[in-house]
Amino acid sequence: MTHVLLAEDDFDFGSILKQYLEIHQFQVTWAKDGKEALGLFTTADFDICVFDVMMPKMDGFTLAEKVIEINPEVPFVFLTAKKMKEDRVTGLKLGADDYIVKPFEADILVLRLKNILKRTGRVQPRKSEVHRIGNYDFDAINHQLVFDGTAQRLTEKETLLIQYLYQHKNTMIKREDLLKDVWGNDDFFSGRSMDVFISRLRKYFKQDPSIAIESVRGVGLTFKINLT
Repeated sequence: MTHVLLAEDDFDFGSILKQYLEIHQFQVTWAKDGKEALGLFTTADFDICVFDVMMPKMDGFTLAEKVIEINPEVPFVFLTAKKMKEDRVTGLKLGADDYIVKPFEADILVLRLKNILKRTGRVQPRKSEVHRIGNYDFDAINHQLVFDGTAQRLTEKETLLIQYLYQHKNTMIKREDLLKDVWGNDDFFSGRSMDVFISRLRKYFKQDPSIAIESVRGVGLTFKINLT
């Protein structure tokens, strides 16, 4: 599994990125400031680094310089809220493989990381990941849900949503948490989109009465799996 070092001091944003990357089969070690990130880099092996530029104790540029001194082969990406040309030039001069300006969709970061890893030859072999959910086989790698030998093809978002629900099965998931972790924000349009996807999943799982997606209006939902 590809190991990512994420250095991001914004707790909410960092938490979303961590969970989203993990949903995409990345192993993520999250540091809350540059100094902590540097310490982690010296004690573990990482395939790629994602550094916020503006952080306490040590900024992303300084962190990158020190990381390069330790291991210049590890690719890294900068995240920043700044749009100044000077900052972008500084980052690229340091050897950054990419520079992403906030705000951005988490999907963009995932795609950028995958492209960098492919380009640098650091892609880890993907193993089959099939989970038994009731009477279904859920294959997250190949994006399909299989029931009694019949496969339902899934979109990327459907796969992410099933993974998230399965990881939090039999517990109440707050609506705003689900939206932030899977959609990246909890605005009105994301909420309507989520409702459509939840309806689809109910249809996909309707063959097994031991599985239910139960909603509580204004609160959240529970992905119930009867384990008996």
